[in-house]
Amino acid sequence: MTGLRVDKWLWAARFFKTRSLAAKSCDLGRVEANGTTCKPAREVHAGDLLTVKNAAGEFQVHVRQLSDVRGPAPVAQTLYEETAESRDARLRAAQERKAAAAVEPVRQGKPSKRDRRRLDRFRGRM
Repeated sequence: MTGLRVDKWLWAARFFKTRSLAAKSCDLGRVEANGTTCKPAREVHAGDLLTVKNAAGEFQVHVRQLSDVRGPAPVAQTLYEETAESRDARLRAAQERKAAAAVEPVRQGKPSKRDRRRLDRFRGRM
């Protein structure tokens, strides 16, 4: 196998849950191959550098192997190698999100009648 559709590879490497989500992400410009945005039908080859943005974060990976079959996660992780910069950036972003969650006050239950009136005034409804 010399080349494979990028949406099929992203699905097999478990970056997206379905192949249609991988294709939609390509269409929206969230997947770059060697520095250029790519369409779902673009062929990816071993050695290519992919930048993938999904809900888990932004990944920069080198394609090591091609597979069009979605297998278990340990097998899927052998298909690519993440760059050290990408891994560090994702870990930093996760730590920042965790720290930000500790600072925010926790709301308990629904707002009281007084809180709802204040919200209405703030939004200009009264």
